[in-house]
Amino acid sequence: MSTTPPSPRRPLTERRKAATRLEIARAAAELFTEHGPDATSAEEIADRAGVALRTFYRYFRNKHDAVGPLLAVGAERWRALLAATGPGTPLPEALERTLAEALAVPVGGTAEGLRRTRALLRTALRDPALRAVWYRVNQESEERLVPVLARLAGPDSDPLELRLTAAVAVDALRIGLEVWAADAPPGAAGAGTGSPAGPALRCLRELSGGLRPLAPVTPAAR
Repeated sequence: MSTTPPSPRRPLTERRKAATRLEIARAAAELFTEHGPDATSAEEIADRAGVALRTFYRYFRNKHDAVGPLLAVGAERWRALLAATGPGTPLPEALERTLAEALAVPVGGTAEGLRRTRALLRTALRDPALRAVWYRVNQESEERLVPVLARLAGPDSDPLELRLTAAVAVDALRIGLEVWAADAPPGAAGAGTGSPAGPALRCLRELSGGLRPLAPVTPAAR
């Protein structure tokens, strides 16, 4: 009998909940891009996802909120890669390397996932309610990024610089994705292909140009 302890795993119920949330989010994104948010109901999203309407409302307050998990995927992947970065790695290097990795097209993958993401972002930027969800997702991402940066920067880092760096990083990702999404009109040759990493990295470099590397706060700066 093996004495090796089992690797920690998320409880099955949590994995099922996460899978259900994502399935509903995908259904909402498909319907919003096919018919528009105004012509889509929560009932139709639930039906497309294969869940009861009461299950839909167990996860989301309204139909617009349902795309939140998809809009947050890029930032969540970036944050996870940063969290796995070894302490002592220069922060600018860590931010750029992990951002490129988070947004890279998977080897051997198709452009379908990127095409869907691009279509959803276009729809979100045209619709005020969906745009509010997009901005809220980015605000939440900024708040969650601060403790990750704090761990990388060390215990003596300046809290103000941590907040500024998190704001710059998330805004760079947001603007880069928005520019990428709007780059080619729907139906154009090649629309939906190509990685958003290029514009996002350019935004990160441009926006972070005025920031100092994170350093311990001095008494005079308190």
